[in-house]
Amino acid sequence: MGRLEGKVALISGGARGQGEAEARLFTREGAGVVFGDILDAEGEKVEVEINETGGDAKYIHLDVTDEADWDSAVKEAVNSYGKLDILVNNAGIGVSKNVEETTLEEWDRIQNVNSKGVFLGSKAAIPAMRESGGGSIVNISSIAGLIGMSSAAYVASKGAVRLLTKSIAVQYGPENIRCNSVHPGYVET
Repeated sequence: MGRLEGKVALISGGARGQGEAEARLFTREGAGVVFGDILDAEGEKVEVEINETGGDAKYIHLDVTDEADWDSAVKEAVNSYGKLDILVNNAGIGVSKNVEETTLEEWDRIQNVNSKGVFLGSKAAIPAMRESGGGSIVNISSIAGLIGMSSAAYVASKGAVRLLTKSIAVQYGPENIRCNSVHPGYVET
């Protein structure tokens, strides 16, 4: 173990599901972790559990659609641990509706969380990673970002994540900032 010893990670959507699992795994591997979510009670509980088992994690309130929240999250990581090495853009939501069934409100909400959230998180983290000499951005997309499915808004948002990832990788690779996307199948959370 200890593959992340001395590293500092920021994880969105960390109060449950994949984000919670990532926060627990990263701390077991030696990273200092700041993780955020809008589910404060759940996130605070996870923070306590991680720290009681020897991990080093801090929970913060993080609405991924809010640029100021992202700026605060990056500052928390840097102020608490001295740098930022890893960003996991994990937060995401979905609705299983086709184009005609999807309301404009649902479309906007899914795009805001799933794609705008990744943009804002990356935008906030890149300067801190540059200061650290590089880093790694991991964007959680979906199998839906690779193939067509009937969940119109979700598929569009995850396709956007996939291509934004490629754009970030091309732009910031020369600065030693890697960016990759992960495309899991269905996760029950």
